[in-house]
Amino acid sequence: MEISSEDRDTLECLEQELWRQETRLDKQRMNELLAPDFFEFGRSGRVWQRQDTLVAEPSSIDVVCPLPKFDIRLLDERTAQVTYDSAFIYDGVVEHTHRSSIWSRTTSGWVLRFHQGTPFQP
Repeated sequence: MEISSEDRDTLECLEQELWRQETRLDKQRMNELLAPDFFEFGRSGRVWQRQDTLVAEPSSIDVVCPLPKFDIRLLDERTAQVTYDSAFIYDGVVEHTHRSSIWSRTTSGWVLRFHQGTPFQP
């Protein structure tokens, strides 16, 4: 099962929206993107529930885009796993993280169900 180029472009844009300042700080947009059962295993080891994510104080993040090693595989017709590496500067230090997201297609578009970040040293 292959992903269409349209879905690939959409999911890449959505994943980058999660990093961009103008979207990351937009509570309404984040509310639209996060599925009701969303949760995340953060790179710190913290578990974030949907509500934790929506009420967290947003911080400025300087991330490398396009997202390195971006890839998508369909798990079924309505579910996609997105993987990539992120490199961002936090307190003057570049932090590298392997990322994995699970997106589900709904009648109103793709929503993020799960995300995990695992730190690594290149």
